[in-house]
Amino acid sequence: MSYTDRLIVTGVSLRDGSELDNLRKFRSSEQVKDHVIRRGFKQGYNRWIWHGESLLPSSSGGAYKENDDIEKGKSSDDDNDGDNDRIDEMIRDMQGDCSEMPHLKSKNGYSDKGFTELLELLKDMFPDNNELPSSTYECGASRYKRKNVVDVCEDKKGPPTKVLWYLPIIPRFKRLFANPNDAKNLQWHAKGRKDDGKLRNPADSPQWSNINRMFPEFGCEDRNLRLGLCTDGMNPHGNMSSRHSTWPVLLVVYNLPPWLCMKHMYIMLSLMISRPKQPGNDIDVYLTPLIDDLKILWNEGVDVFDAYSQTNFTLRAMIFCTINDFPTYGNLSGYTTKGAKACPICEDETNDLWLSNSRKNVFMSHRKFLSIDHPYRKKKKPFNGKIETRLTRLPLLGTTIYERVKNLNVDLGKIVKTSHKSLWKKRSIFWDLPYWEHLDVRHCIDVMQVEKNVCDSIVGTLLNI
Repeated sequence: MSYTDRLIVTGVSLRDGSELDNLRKFRSSEQVKDHVIRRGFKQGYNRWIWHGESLLPSSSGGAYKENDDIEKGKSSDDDNDGDNDRIDEMIRDMQGDCSEMPHLKSKNGYSDKGFTELLELLKDMFPDNNELPSSTYECGASRYKRKNVVDVCEDKKGPPTKVLWYLPIIPRFKRLFANPNDAKNLQWHAKGRKDDGKLRNPADSPQWSNINRMFPEFGCEDRNLRLGLCTDGMNPHGNMSSRHSTWPVLLVVYNLPPWLCMKHMYIMLSLMISRPKQPGNDIDVYLTPLIDDLKILWNEGVDVFDAYSQTNFTLRAMIFCTINDFPTYGNLSGYTTKGAKACPICEDETNDLWLSNSRKNVFMSHRKFLSIDHPYRKKKKPFNGKIETRLTRLPLLGTTIYERVKNLNVDLGKIVKTSHKSLWKKRSIFWDLPYWEHLDVRHCIDVMQVEKNVCDSIVGTLLNI
């Protein structure tokens, strides 16, 4: 088939914008050839060099538009001698197509197994030694989005493929103090709280006074903030069968009076972790920007204007504790909260009982937490038929726990199998905070878990249920 005959088959657009109609408008190849000679090709036409067209058609008669190489002074003989066969261009094109494959997989929700089977089928359909990847892993998904082939070749970083929503907390703290009423309420714990020794507020707790004693420079400024960090997974789509998981990370300001600190307008959304699966132990990766700001607020502080007193001061802040359910306790602290040693207070001294029929661990020996002269210690029938004489140890100090976890090296984001068995899975990112090891209570169980699980058991025991 001659070159002009191929024009009829492919239906090439002419320079004037009209389309070649193979069956209706042109009766012979000579008529097409005449039009091409007189009018030329449409600008921007790509030669089909991998489908039979020559790299540079004959330039006799000046019928064809010269390509960029000829405009740069290269002759057609140099391009047709086989040395310049544009292999590098073909490879770049193939890399660009392959980089789009992970995007296509993500956009349409293909599973890894299904997408791999599709790639294997396509690779078998194409000629031998083709460049198509045969598995999802070989697609080489990048951490960054690729806009074009140039980015792939030059290895430039583009926009990240995974995005974490972080709402900076420092400007929002400044805005709180810019309001006179809020600035006044933020000192309620020191100037408006009733101090009669009863526990009504976190400011009444021993940990609050211990912080003031251990860090007097921080405690002497009533406007310094003490924050509670709350997080848990939720399904934003309202469909319990959905695998999507969203983890908001909220901050509660304990300086405020109790009737305000739990109002939605004072609860700050600092992070939004949205992904198909829960972050698990990798939650430390997502907490990094928040921890960085918290280190600034503790070490250097930030200059803030107090609209109530009309003065400037250096604001500092700290995480007073976290609030979470028990599984999230394990993710944040790094302790293994599953299995026979699930209690992070007792650790190796946890007393468990394995139920063979239900195949799970239960924890029955709670009488050891009672005072030594408590009457329940002597009762046998309502419990396990034995008198309880054991004593429990005091909770480990934060400095002791830090010594256990400070040398744990965990590659977050990757599954690392090790023969070393330890109750601690990682060194939590909260240990990067200078004050964390000095806190008596670092992680608290949320009230819903305590109310449902603990109170039900206590009421059941009291009522002999």
